[in-house]
Amino acid sequence: MNTTLPTEQPPALTTDSVFVQELESKLRQSLELRIQNVPKPPGYIAGETAKTAVLFSGGLDCTLLARLSHDILPLDEPIDLLNVAFENPRVAAAAKANQQKSPSSLPPLSIYENCPDRITGRSAHIELQATCPGRTWRFIAIDIPYTETLAHREQVKRLMRPHNTEMDISIACALYFASRGQGTAQTNPSAQLPTPDTPPSPLYTTTSRVLLSGLGADELFAGYGRHGVAFNRGGFKDLIAEIDLDVSRLGSRNLGRDDRVLSHWGRETRFPFLDEEFVAWVLRAPVWEKCGFGLPEIEATAGIDSEKLALRLVALRLGLVKVSREKKRAIQFGARTAKMETGRSRGTDALS
Repeated sequence: MNTTLPTEQPPALTTDSVFVQELESKLRQSLELRIQNVPKPPGYIAGETAKTAVLFSGGLDCTLLARLSHDILPLDEPIDLLNVAFENPRVAAAAKANQQKSPSSLPPLSIYENCPDRITGRSAHIELQATCPGRTWRFIAIDIPYTETLAHREQVKRLMRPHNTEMDISIACALYFASRGQGTAQTNPSAQLPTPDTPPSPLYTTTSRVLLSGLGADELFAGYGRHGVAFNRGGFKDLIAEIDLDVSRLGSRNLGRDDRVLSHWGRETRFPFLDEEFVAWVLRAPVWEKCGFGLPEIEATAGIDSEKLALRLVALRLGLVKVSREKKRAIQFGARTAKMETGRSRGTDALS
């Protein structure tokens, strides 16, 4: 970990910064190792069968991986975008009460389409289609009723052990159902969104045996809110310490749990941001080349968050203008697996 502190204000980061250009190249190399030469799944049909799928919330990290995958894979090879949304009884009850209080003339969207990750996922799908029009981007809307969450809860708890908190199961449930890859497929991002009265569509299950995850990007490039808190508290010194802590506990805090849950359905998840050479290269770089904290404000980056600024600029270089400005959102809140029951439970509370 590079613990160097700047002796003067570091220069602003732009899409032309050397580090940003090298970052795009290094990430592309890491991704190539993980998606090239993937064996054909059973029943492979050229132009129809996906060999690669992305765990897809529509956020910066996963959309960046999808966009770079487009440059690597043959154009006639579809890429599946796995987007999961949950029926959360607490949120559904509040939405119903609001609808009764303030009726709208427009038909309401389904509870799944109102999930934050579904909204950003649909938006990113549109941007990918516009940026890479020759590719078949198959958006898989994975809708999980509350009854199904309950039916699989004990299985998820077994898979994520020894982790045993409310936050763990919120994250694990989202990954568990996303990696199953079963939902409604859509290739036209402009199609009408489903409402509660829309008849159910035939279910599609991804054929991909390789899933891509953006895990590691937040830890390496200061993507969490606590990184901003650390910088405001103690400048670059505290920010570096916070990043170092996050990277050091990735294996014990995230990877074991996530790998056990994600592999349950017989698929392998690959983590381009955690390639050993890529991680070593990022950690050797000074912290001010990875994020925007403490950097001068310039017009070129106006409206772009300081968290993961270098990755946001790579997204801009690749034409993902809207995605580059997406806010960080934890999966359990984006997919609405957190706080499904009323009460005062906290993420750190142990499961009963």
